[in-house]
Amino acid sequence: MTLWMVRGDRFGQYQSLALEKGFAYHASQASDLSGTTSREEMLELLRSLRPDAKDAQIRSWAAQLYAIAHRIKKDDLVAMPLKNSPKIAIGKVIGSYQYRTDIGEIHHTVPVEWIREDIPRTAFGQDLLYSLGSARTICQIERNNAKSRIIEILKGNKDPGLITIKGEGKKGEGVENGDDVPTDVKQMAFDQIMTHIEKQFKGHDLARLVDAVLQAEGYVTRLSPPGPDGGVDILAGRGTLGLEGPKLCVQVKSSSTPSDVTILRGLQGSMSNFKSDQGLLVSWGGFNKAVESEARLSFFSVRLWDANNLIEAVLKNYDRLPEELQNELPLKRIWALVLEE
Repeated sequence: MTLWMVRGDRFGQYQSLALEKGFAYHASQASDLSGTTSREEMLELLRSLRPDAKDAQIRSWAAQLYAIAHRIKKDDLVAMPLKNSPKIAIGKVIGSYQYRTDIGEIHHTVPVEWIREDIPRTAFGQDLLYSLGSARTICQIERNNAKSRIIEILKGNKDPGLITIKGEGKKGEGVENGDDVPTDVKQMAFDQIMTHIEKQFKGHDLARLVDAVLQAEGYVTRLSPPGPDGGVDILAGRGTLGLEGPKLCVQVKSSSTPSDVTILRGLQGSMSNFKSDQGLLVSWGGFNKAVESEARLSFFSVRLWDANNLIEAVLKNYDRLPEELQNELPLKRIWALVLEE
């Protein structure tokens, strides 16, 4: 059994379809690869398709396409970090490469039975997240006993951390010959910030962070004290006294488990009680599918924020947050070179 990170495509347009239909994929527009027999043949095929591309890019694409067409095998494990979501899906390969023409622009696939679609990134140790943070779309993960640790996470256990298992984790990691794999620097930074917030802003402190973000956005707020909140953590409004619209009810859940529809319906009930115009449900652990589906019916009155959304809002407003909060969450803006595949 081998562990693979298969991201699919850079922007995650097809990841929901992949989870629904049961496959992992590569978004290349190359023709059917089932007839290829070697990496060199794959290289020649890609050189003919992209004669303008640099040789390093061609070799990277060839290695990834060769992996999905020939190296990923039945019973291998696949990890798919979800774009714009603080979750990672884990599945088991149940067949071999398929060139498909029935799912839009996605053609290169392997069938996968998705075991978990909602594992929060915070369930993985930082070293595992680093391994899963490759900027490539397909990468074999071997170091730091990643396979054994992910199996434990799938069982519902905590990540046991770096352990010594004979025969595992000795090789480098990459799609061929231990090649260096470029890292998604933005995602790595997000993971570090996410881990810090989860440790430092537990329970009511997460509501305090959301309250500060709303104030930075120009709202006048009332933050409920710790303890029972009557279904509302924050009331917010515009204007000097906060009496102008839109009037906002906010519920904040700091648990790492996804919120269900009872939480959403509770917020909607509070909106009615407080006669608010809009509602914001912040759930650090994200939302299950039922919540996401039902929330569509309230698109013009309710917004859902998971950990990613909250971090984006924090970064947008960081310079306007109170100095006390900045000291609790020390961040520095940097420039980083974007390494394309």
